Amino acid sequence: MNLFKTHKYLIIRNAISYELANFAFNYFLMKRDATQWMHENNYVSEFTPGFGKWTDKQVPNTFSCYSDTFMETLMMKVLPIMQKHTVLKLVPTYTFARAYKKGDVLRRHIDRPSCEISTTLHLGGDPWPIYIDSTGEKTVIDEYKEIHKPNAPKGTKVDLNVGDMLVYSGCDLEHWREAFEGNVCVQAFLHYNDANGRFGKDNIFDKRPMLGIPK
Repeated sequence: MNLFKTHKYLIIRNAISYELANFAFNYFLMKRDATQWMHENNYVSEFTPGFGKWTDKQVPNTFSCYSDTFMETLMMKVLPIMQKHTVLKLVPTYTFARAYKKGDVLRRHIDRPSCEISTTLHLGGDPWPIYIDSTGEKTVIDEYKEIHKPNAPKGTKVDLNVGDMLVYSGCDLEHWREAFEGNVCVQAFLHYNDANGRFGKDNIFDKRPMLGIPK
């Protein structure tokens, strides 16, 4: 049975080794701290591509980075795993990583077309469950004002260990995280399109010339 086709989401345990996930976790925290120092000492600004920023609208004041080269390499490493479990031919679009802090919330939302087939990969830190609404019902009226249709489904709680990933249809299924009670949690979002789907030709590399470069 193709679980992804049936449910539009699935969990892959130990998608990458603990050692690789832990390496990525420590790498990203070092990048966060180095970027903060460079911001404070005027080496780079929030407009300097590739270093990361704290001004992402979805989770403000939290370090994030689009198309980090290590994360894009990781996206290609797990591509065969993604294709095996989804039973789809996939093309890579982009990566996005965050180092979440205490109190952060990932509001209920769906994603843009470049996130058609997505995964959130737990790299390290404190555990933080993600919720996914497998009904496919569209309830979000305004993500940023947190306005929803009444009686929105409560969703399915998914707990991930280091190296695990949740694969989901990002454009179809609403997903979110409630207030983070831990201190730090690093997640990598790896995004793909169905090569034979409606976005497969137009969205390769998220419309960039190649992976590893800014939007």
